[in-house]
Amino acid sequence: MRNVLIISALFGLLSACTGGQGKAGDSSEQEPMNVLFIVIDDLTTTLGCFDHPVVQTPNIDQLASDGILFEHAYCNYAVCGPSRSSFLTGLYPESINILDNRKGLQSELGDRVTMPYLFKQNGYYTMSLGKIFHTGEEKHNDFKAWDEIYGYSATELGRQGEKRNMTGGELKWCWWQATEGDDEDQPDGQIAAKAVEFIKSDHAQPFFLAVGFHKPHDPFIAPKKYFDMYPLEDCDPHILPEGWEPPYPHTLPGQTEIFNRFTEQDKREFLRSYFACSSFMDAQVGKLMKALETSGQLDNTLVVFFGDHGYHLGEHNWWNKVTIYEKGTNAPFIVAGPPVTEKGFRSQAMFEFVDIYPTLAELAGLEEVPTYLEGKSFAEVVADPSLPFRSEVRAIVNRGQMLGRTVKNTVWRYTEWDNGNKGRELYDQEIDPLEYNNLAEDPAYADEVAAMRELLYAE
Repeated sequence: MRNVLIISALFGLLSACTGGQGKAGDSSEQEPMNVLFIVIDDLTTTLGCFDHPVVQTPNIDQLASDGILFEHAYCNYAVCGPSRSSFLTGLYPESINILDNRKGLQSELGDRVTMPYLFKQNGYYTMSLGKIFHTGEEKHNDFKAWDEIYGYSATELGRQGEKRNMTGGELKWCWWQATEGDDEDQPDGQIAAKAVEFIKSDHAQPFFLAVGFHKPHDPFIAPKKYFDMYPLEDCDPHILPEGWEPPYPHTLPGQTEIFNRFTEQDKREFLRSYFACSSFMDAQVGKLMKALETSGQLDNTLVVFFGDHGYHLGEHNWWNKVTIYEKGTNAPFIVAGPPVTEKGFRSQAMFEFVDIYPTLAELAGLEEVPTYLEGKSFAEVVADPSLPFRSEVRAIVNRGQMLGRTVKNTVWRYTEWDNGNKGRELYDQEIDPLEYNNLAEDPAYADEVAAMRELLYAE
């Protein structure tokens, strides 16, 4: 049997007393558009539309063809809880003071208005399916933001099938399973089914439907048919530069010694399982888009699709997240729907995830947008994707007793550990796009280090 977490519209009674009707509730205005907000857990650029040579994601590729693909979208913290708390509040991770997955949003939120709550205050019907905030727990979520919230778990059949831990059990999360059953025996398939049901139902209000698919997040579980799409011989591991080592022990999180023991078989199985989960997730996205089309709502729905942060698949000999490299901070981002005038455009505009909240608020014409938001709206880029946006982006990471901070522009990435006391890193992204050759201590690049350091600490 499915386990379902449901928090009903009782929470809407509170918000009805505190939130006014904005443009979305004004019948004299043009009919407001719906919003389908799709957040994918741990998704890197393993997508056909990002020119990946192996992974099959036809539905996301079609979405990119119907919208704008942003190649330079960057999270502000490359792990789930801090990233989501940041982009859903419009505040930088240090401002909202959530720098790990343990601390809950509610301890820091106060009277701040989260993005879905603002949509609700503006007359939208809000539904949360799957993982939007870090978890469905009260301490991590914003229950008053939702009219309905649902979470799911696998069926008994969906828990069966061949599986293997690729580290011999050393890392409890690092396993795959090619399961019995079909899509709806897995949580993401159940999420998609509920979203389709909702999309096809009658709506008295415009909706903000937030869909948080779990895969390709570990453990790498998907129906067997998706694993069958990827023979191991097609899953070629990344080749490290000869002799490469991390500049500092804290450049990467712990557990690097475990990945040092990965065999060729382990690496190929990791890639196959990640690719399989990506295709499984893609199939669920396709169901949502088909439901919008068949229900006649495709032309009046803003679709936002993105990964909550980046992910390493062997680059830097790392198979996870929580870095401030390019692979850790860059994630896929696609926008489609009424505001998009140039379909199929690959935008080079650079922005941060803290910019998502003010952008959607502007695109939807929301009122009473909080003035304290730290992001900037890139709505003008959605209207004209040839425009530039930010000249640099920033991210941080917590390493226990110190922070790592990074800033990047179109040429350089510069990182300081503990304000430079525990090391510096500088990478020329034009000739070293995967950032293997640290130039920070080379006297020939002293001017570049000084200029990037000034950017890093600029107000």
